[in-house]
Amino acid sequence: MESIDMDVEEPVNADSSVDSSSFKRFGLKNAIQTNFGDDYVFHIAPNGDWTQMAVSLSSNVVKLYSPVTGQYYGECRGHIGTINQISFAVPSTPHVLHSCSSDGTIRSWDVRNFQQVSSISAGPSQEIFSFAYGGSSMNLLAAGCKSQILFWDWRNRKQVACLEDSHVEDVTQVHFIPGHQAKLASASVDGLVCIFDTNGDIDDDEHMDSVINVGTSVGKIGFFGEKYRKLWCLTHIETLSLWDWTDGRNEADITDARTLASNSWTMGHVDYLVDCHYSSEGDRLWVLGGTNDGTVGYFPVDHHKGKNAIESPDVVLEGGHIGIVRSVLPMTNILGGFSRSQGVFGWTGGEDGRLCCWSSDDSCETNRSWISSTLVIKSPGGRRKHRHHPY
Repeated sequence: MESIDMDVEEPVNADSSVDSSSFKRFGLKNAIQTNFGDDYVFHIAPNGDWTQMAVSLSSNVVKLYSPVTGQYYGECRGHIGTINQISFAVPSTPHVLHSCSSDGTIRSWDVRNFQQVSSISAGPSQEIFSFAYGGSSMNLLAAGCKSQILFWDWRNRKQVACLEDSHVEDVTQVHFIPGHQAKLASASVDGLVCIFDTNGDIDDDEHMDSVINVGTSVGKIGFFGEKYRKLWCLTHIETLSLWDWTDGRNEADITDARTLASNSWTMGHVDYLVDCHYSSEGDRLWVLGGTNDGTVGYFPVDHHKGKNAIESPDVVLEGGHIGIVRSVLPMTNILGGFSRSQGVFGWTGGEDGRLCCWSSDDSCETNRSWISSTLVIKSPGGRRKHRHHPY
């Protein structure tokens, strides 16, 4: 791992409407090249105590690193198709990493020795785009497949249900809803988000609570707000919508999200939306937007009082990537300080095959990367390419 040493410059490209003295700048601490070819970094996921982070690559391999030092630990090999999701999903087994793939399997890996410990197959010619562990007794494993949602009892790996009438195209996301562990949300290329009650014998008719019609292919969903009763949705055409999933009410339909974000800074056009991050402290939601040459901004979404505006970024990460950023892992709650992360703000991974570590230490500042000091005050304590859209 190579340490990056750069000269400090004033953030000349920062939004001219913002007083630069009101920002705490931070910089690129380290960069890791995960491979020596053209592989992408797809997803970064931490384990429960943040002693390891898993990184999935387009070479169908998962590599393990230290999120504090960047030290490489080892890798998990076995998938023969694109790895679509990784997660340390079961608190009772914090050393077990789970992954799903277009090869139709969900595999579990012991990250102490990087060996596969179990595999569940969705069947011939299937693909698994997303998975989630949960249910009222935390014994269910749900998987989003080709127009189906499959359920297993993960303790004995026996299939207990198959929902095949709710979606008509690939199911890109399945999530058990935080604080409502019996509720499962599914999202699909067909433009629908469905909410299911997974108690009892699960079927399409009796256990579907509601359907949200987003209207276009859904890429990612997540939850926010009081008791996580709100849902954010990012689509494959780079739009953002906000919903109350309890009654299916649309609270914002931001079709011009990239334009609004682009107009709020001077760092170039926002070409794609990476993800959304939510902080319950202050009830703050950010949409993460990026440029094709690797700059990422945390843009606040004002979802209160019907404004639904995308505001000037609180965080900008620039100078680390030379390609599209695919995953952003914040090391701490943005409003909660940096004590656990030992000076590391977070990690990003992208289509340049690079992992970048961003530092909150003044000693590692780099050109035009900064974080709003108002977040600290409120604390309680280039290569261009067309973006690829795997689920």
